[in-house]
Amino acid sequence: MAQLTSICVYCGSNAGADPAYAEGARILGKAMAAQGIRLVYGGGAVGLMGIIARSVLDAGGNVLGVIPQFLKDREVMLREASELIVTADMHERKRIMFEHADSFLALPGGIGTLEELVEIMTWAQLDRHRKPIIVANINGFWDPLTALFGRMTEAGFLTKAFLANRVVLPVRFVDTIGEVIPAIREGLASVERADLAGEAPAHG
Repeated sequence: MAQLTSICVYCGSNAGADPAYAEGARILGKAMAAQGIRLVYGGGAVGLMGIIARSVLDAGGNVLGVIPQFLKDREVMLREASELIVTADMHERKRIMFEHADSFLALPGGIGTLEELVEIMTWAQLDRHRKPIIVANINGFWDPLTALFGRMTEAGFLTKAFLANRVVLPVRFVDTIGEVIPAIREGLASVERADLAGEAPAHG
């Protein structure tokens, strides 16, 4: 059974309108630090990205930020992170985040968060990795996405039922922050450490 050592978190560069999103990020950051789980994230200093990273750091945890050069140049990088990797572009950023994480979590966010989540789900659907993917559906934020997946299934486009009983490993939707880490550990229970290497598909 693989041990949980790191979580790659996808989330918004804004805090969002619902205070529950920021509070969830703070609670999760503290829990990760307390359990010795490293945060791997996009390196930003603002929004939910900054909130969860600072929460981990404030609680004595470890944070790896991975940010492309063009965003670093805009001075939105969290310089206090334990380790920072600056990449040439977004594709390299995703590959490095994939390589340094043994699980993935989506908090509420915008187009970038959605894109990262769907891409890592696609890689799983194509059997490119077995790393657990958790979606934190705080206050129903991701309900429209689950409805869309349901529509895709009904229309015959989703051949793997991601939403059957809300869990088909490695993808799982949870409703509260408190469920996140236990859900990831459960997902890792059937995975060997060697299987976590996976292979991030190359981008052209």
